[in-house]
Amino acid sequence: MSSFSRKYYHNEVLGIHLQSLYHLVKDRLIPEVFYVKWMYKKKTGKKLDLQEPKTLNEKICWLKLYDRTPLHTQCADKFAVRDYITERIGAKYLIPLYFHTKDPSEINASTITRLPCIIKTNHDSGGGIFVKDKKDINWTQIQKKLKNRLARNYYYHTKEWQYKHIEPRILVEKLLVDQHGNIPEDYKLHVINGRVRMIQVDVGRGTDNHRRNWYAPNWEREPYKWSSPKGAGKYTDPSETDVEKPKTLGEMVKLSEVLASPFPYVRIDWYDVDGRLFFGEITFHHDGGYQRILPESWDYKLGSLLKLP
Repeated sequence: MSSFSRKYYHNEVLGIHLQSLYHLVKDRLIPEVFYVKWMYKKKTGKKLDLQEPKTLNEKICWLKLYDRTPLHTQCADKFAVRDYITERIGAKYLIPLYFHTKDPSEINASTITRLPCIIKTNHDSGGGIFVKDKKDINWTQIQKKLKNRLARNYYYHTKEWQYKHIEPRILVEKLLVDQHGNIPEDYKLHVINGRVRMIQVDVGRGTDNHRRNWYAPNWEREPYKWSSPKGAGKYTDPSETDVEKPKTLGEMVKLSEVLASPFPYVRIDWYDVDGRLFFGEITFHHDGGYQRILPESWDYKLGSLLKLP
């Protein structure tokens, strides 16, 4: 598309209507199965086999379409999942919740009194807003951003059913920092049929040096990569430098398997703050099942471990 065409498409009335029509068709009118098959082909270059799925990514796509329970919705809801965590492993693993509301106008200097904190929504996927010093915050801008997020049903952009019926809400949580004032490492444990199979550690998030290492439960480096795009044709490939084994690894593995027991496949996220564990979130379809595992043979090896219901 030429620069003139791009400018016309994005700025003129016709272009705006075409964009709206495109998103209406893509998000609302395309049936789920066709949408997932289309996205899988677009991202991986391969045809998705839902009749006899063999790779881990294919099986994640199958679960996205056919494994749906009210518990999925509760666990995807960053507010409602707190009850699940309290019931299964105890409230001591929850990040302190300072405030919650459905009204963006209530997010202001008078209600945000405990710092540092993070402001996020419960019903979608994406980063939160860090607040460390209130004098640097544009509350009007934050309220507008939150209003837009609350109006968005994440299901229609992903076809991940667990998000469809979440009641949108704004959460204000304590911002976790270690003894040096740094954001702690987070560990993402992938659990297959009740057992932790691999551990994902992202380092340098938000920078050009974002890397993703993969470890077995005994903290040996895995021989594959399952990377996400980070722009400009680059991916979160593994680092040559190893991440130190966390002292809480055994506790992390044990608790993850307790939380994951009702599900065939799930990812449980944790923060280790100076040796104390905090639950992060539960994710059912890592990267939507659309990012290739390389070498490809490992997509099949890991897929063979997952027994579908």
